[in-house]
Amino acid sequence: FSDENKLGQGGFGPVYKGQLPEGLEIAIKRLASHSGQGFTEFKNEVQLIAKLQHTNLVRLLGCCSQGEEKILIYEYLPNKSLDSFIFDETKRALLNWNKRKAIIEGIAQGLLYLHKHSRLRVIHRDLKASNILLDSEMNPKISDFGLAKIFSSNDIEGNTKRVAGTYGYMAPEYASEGLFSIKSDVFSFGVLILETIHGKRNSSFHKNGDFFNLLGYAWKLWKEERWLEFVDESIVSESHVSETMRCINIALLCVQENAADRPTTTSVVTMLSSESIALPEPKHPAYFHVRVTDEEPPSANDVTINGNACLQK
Repeated sequence: FSDENKLGQGGFGPVYKGQLPEGLEIAIKRLASHSGQGFTEFKNEVQLIAKLQHTNLVRLLGCCSQGEEKILIYEYLPNKSLDSFIFDETKRALLNWNKRKAIIEGIAQGLLYLHKHSRLRVIHRDLKASNILLDSEMNPKISDFGLAKIFSSNDIEGNTKRVAGTYGYMAPEYASEGLFSIKSDVFSFGVLILETIHGKRNSSFHKNGDFFNLLGYAWKLWKEERWLEFVDESIVSESHVSETMRCINIALLCVQENAADRPTTTSVVTMLSSESIALPEPKHPAYFHVRVTDEEPPSANDVTINGNACLQK
């Protein structure tokens, strides 16, 4: 647990790089002693991820709980997280359009598994760029299941008094009423698509014209048929204009204000994988005239957000 082996810091605690005796590299997540919700999330993650197996989910190799010491052991992913690429001016250029599209499609496949095809029915509740890890071939893996909720097949939505998540990614019905469903994960995924295409965080987006956030800016350009201006300039010159436009359209469908208007995860995967399917025109997104604060904690797992505290008119 030396500083030179430290990979990062989350709400749960620090993450370190390690090595097993046979040489396998691993990532070790260590519960911070001051983490208020930490032990609950530790148990949640162990119970959940041990039962989940998919190529687009991070693999839990083991865990340990002895006294105050609680650690989770994962496969080590050398390219760290998606945010370290798409929000970095230099590294962003390493992700051409094909790689970005493959990342978007991989996240969608992982989400579909959670929502529909796993032994459990799981709502992640904290889908964001820093929770998407990348392996040596830049394949995405969804991580951090501390806030995830298990659903029965009969449930449509749930609610909670403790609204925890990350600024800029939370669906409006979740932020204001504590209502969560697969549609709140779909909303977060839509934000992720827009960030991956544009290369800027929704939560730190500076005012552009009349709009304070990435969703409003994307919506404005879409309505004015100037959507190509939204695309990160390092990929805009590539010959994938129709694919890029389609992904922006899908993202805007995912971030629509009304949860009922958003597509299901099954529909999202189908729309991403088949260009022959006609896409509906999106309605206006949530928060499109609202400023999302640029203050994002390393992980908001341990943050309780009451009502619209994270939003400012």
